[in-house]
This record gives sequence, structure tokens and C-alpha cells, in this order.
Amino acid sequence: MDDPVFIIAEAGVNHNGKDELAFKLVEAAAQAGADAVKFQTFKADQLVCRRAPKASYQTRQTGDKESQFEMLKKLELGEALHRDLVHHCETHGVQFLSTPFDVESLEFLVRQLDLPQLKLSSGDITNAPLLLKSAHARRPILLSSGMTTLDEIELALGVLSFGLLQKKETPNTKNFQRSYCSEEGRSVLREFVTLLHCTTEYPAPLESVNLNALDTLRSAFGLKVGYSDHTTGIVAPVAAVARGARVIEKHLTLDRDLDGPDHGSSLEPGEFRVMVDSIRQCELAMGDSRKIPTAGEMKNRTVVRKSLVAARDISKGEAFSEENLTFKRPGDGLSPMNFWDALGKIATRSFSADEPISL
Repeated sequence: MDDPVFIIAEAGVNHNGKDELAFKLVEAAAQAGADAVKFQTFKADQLVCRRAPKASYQTRQTGDKESQFEMLKKLELGEALHRDLVHHCETHGVQFLSTPFDVESLEFLVRQLDLPQLKLSSGDITNAPLLLKSAHARRPILLSSGMTTLDEIELALGVLSFGLLQKKETPNTKNFQRSYCSEEGRSVLREFVTLLHCTTEYPAPLESVNLNALDTLRSAFGLKVGYSDHTTGIVAPVAAVARGARVIEKHLTLDRDLDGPDHGSSLEPGEFRVMVDSIRQCELAMGDSRKIPTAGEMKNRTVVRKSLVAARDISKGEAFSEENLTFKRPGDGLSPMNFWDALGKIATRSFSADEPISL
């Protein structure tokens, strides 16, 4: 049986740069039943140029009076706070995760915090140096694939396989592709990488979600798949589980009306709890893919199936025919599948109306 779906509460930058909010997000994630709560680790001056514009959704949520750099600078989490959040997560029984957006942040998460797994953003799927450094850490990687083509994903997986195998050759696209195409490269990717389908829009309209792409990703790359959701409700993540997603990531906020770039695309704690419960119910309903009668069905089968019975009184020596045979509940006698075999045979004894037929 598969492990339960791994549910990540994406706190992201919904702490608004405030320690107290960050701690409350951890508590809310734990109470809502999440397996992990994930933040974002970055140095604004290593992440974004000062001239970089905000994304349209960021402007919509936070206005245009500050640059993307200025906005992100206020949302950095200090190293001490990271350590405190790790401890707070341990206290509340939820795993701490964070997405690194630059090499320095990655090295901090790996070397100082020793995170058990890494989550890489859709925006960094073409950031080969960060992908390679992440692979060198040799721990499970959740790779988001928003805004990508299959070719771009394949190239990113080539970088990861090259790094996971600790290849000594010069890092370049030719060697990445060679690594990806090798059996050992495919094997190490299956061991370490989960590929997350994602639509990078905040909020993402349902018609843009394309959950059928989960099947495409699974078929194309042979990897475990998950889904990082940016829609406003819970329909998409629950449906993703029904399509085979083994990881679900969803933004969590304490209040959707708070200022900040991602609050509007997030679930509040009560809503997140409903999503978690719905996912767990969906998992129960998914079963194990075998088509066999359940124990409950076996109790009902005799009651609702039919048997061959006499349509009227039948005398000994009379031939069975379409006129003197019929099919009625319960199914404790000869199956109607034997109807044509019975036709023309001679009754070896008499039968009363509704009595099960024996041949």
C-alpha cells in the first residue's frame, strides 16, 4: 500500500516578515493536519535585480508603490528565526521545510538546518547551478514544474541526475542529457525526485489547472508526481489526489484579507482542515485498484442477484422452455448465465412456481 499523500502547508511569505505570524502559521498548519509547513528562504539581493518589476498578481495584491526587491526585502527570514521555526515545528509535530531561492540559502538549509528534503520552485527549474547544488545534497527533491514544457523538465531532470550521481565530468547540457538517458540516471531520479505539476498564476483559474497533465508527467518521466495548487478552493487538490498525486502543496494564511502577495490565493486554517480531511477521505475511496467484491458486497450479492426459477408449476418429464423458466431473486440457485443450457433439458422432477431450478 502506498504511503499517505504528503500534505504541505505553504506558509511561504504569508508571515509578512513578522516572527509572531510565522509561529502562528506553524501552529495553524499542525492543527489543520498538514504533514509539513513550508517557508521560503532567500536573500533579496541575490534573488532579484532592483530593476525587476513585480508580477501582475503581486501588484494586484500589494500595489505598485514599491519594487519587487523592496517587497521581498521585507519578507526575508533571518537565520535565527529559521532555527526557532524548526524547533517550533518539532514541538507541534509538523515537518519544517523551506524553498531556497539562491545558493547561499540552499547551503544554509542543507548544512546548518539539515533539512530532510528540498522543495525547488517553478521559477528555478531552468536555474542549473541551483539545481546542481541541490542534487549534490543527495536528499529527496520536490521539483515544481509551473510554466514549463516537457523539454525544459527533461533538461532540469538531467541536471539533477548528473548531480545526484556525483558525476565528475564538466557540467554542461550534453553531459546532463547523457546522464538523464542512462539507466543509472533514471534510477536515481526515481529514488530522489517527485515532480509537482503546477500552474503559476495567483489565483489560478480552474480551467487553467489541467490536472490531466499529471498523467502526462508520470508517463513521460516515470516519476512520482504531486500537485502544487494556486486555485482559491479545494476542488483541484482533492481531484489531483484522485489522479494519483502523492504530494499536495497549498498556501496557508491566517487571514486572506491581510496585506501581502500570496494571501489572496491561500486557504484559511478552517478551510485547510477541510481540504486535509477531504484528501484523506479521497485516499480511502481510491482503494488498491483490484476489481474484486468487497466484504460488504459479498453480504449483498445473494440478495440482489437472481436465480433460474420455475415461472409456473413444471411437471416431471416436461422440457424446460422460455415459457416455464424465469429469473428472480435471491441468487442462491442456478445462475441465469445457465439459461440457454437449461432450455430443452427434461425436468427430472416436478417444480413449483418460483422454486429454484436444478438440472
